[in-house]
Amino acid sequence: MTKKMEAIDLINYTLLTLITLAMLYPFLNVASVSLSSYDAYISHPLMLWPHDFSLSSYKEIMSRPILWSSYLNTVIITTIGVFGSLVLYVLMGYPLSKKILKGRSFIIVAIIFTMLFNGGIIPNYYLMRSLGLLDTLAALILPSLFSGFNLILMKSFIESLPEELEEAASIDGASYPYILLRIIVPLSKPILATLALFGAVGYWNNFFNAVMYIQSDSKWPLMLYLREVIEAASMMALNANTAEIGANSVTSETLQYATLMLVMIPILLVYPFLQKYFVKGMLLGSVKG
Repeated sequence: MTKKMEAIDLINYTLLTLITLAMLYPFLNVASVSLSSYDAYISHPLMLWPHDFSLSSYKEIMSRPILWSSYLNTVIITTIGVFGSLVLYVLMGYPLSKKILKGRSFIIVAIIFTMLFNGGIIPNYYLMRSLGLLDTLAALILPSLFSGFNLILMKSFIESLPEELEEAASIDGASYPYILLRIIVPLSKPILATLALFGAVGYWNNFFNAVMYIQSDSKWPLMLYLREVIEAASMMALNANTAEIGANSVTSETLQYATLMLVMIPILLVYPFLQKYFVKGMLLGSVKG
């Protein structure tokens, strides 16, 4: 039995290693191409490390003011959206975790209903227009501020906390707001970190809402700017001849890959700090879900 388990573990680790390498390869390829010249890219399109090292693409992209305005817009959207979402989840998840709440079952069913159906693209557009939110950053924050799935996770996590803690605090005269802020929120760091990561990735990668609601390039988020870079780079590739491409190290491919790296780096920097809470928050938050 021991040898069989060791063989199974070996197979599992081998498969996980292969899957990890397969997932890591595209990122390494994008990073390598963005740091290489076009001639090196043509010679080694599947490279895993830079050839003929060059920062020309990054210099070209970072010299454009619209990149920094798009970065600022995305940071504002992500920060406000994530903070607002967490506040909503805490304020809604705590009362919904109490069985004594009147209408609790109906509210939960209504929340689950929003996970299955939505108003559709056209009603959402007319709603944003009637509220006067078209071409504003608020139009990119409000539609994604609430998620029924995330609220269910928050509710289930709070339900998994020991009830004795609240009972002891109540006996000492603590009110519900005090219990929520001083006991529930500190103990909910794993699920809050998990939901913050979900929200940050969602807001950072938000593209479709920006296409529908934003017209001014000064309000572009990063994803919309990335689309414009890809389209402009594609046109540049169509209009450029072979001699120009050979003489110029900044080409459509290297520009696209450099922009992709600049878009991905912030999320990659944030994720390691939240990773230790991620698995714990997902497991505990789904126990009673």
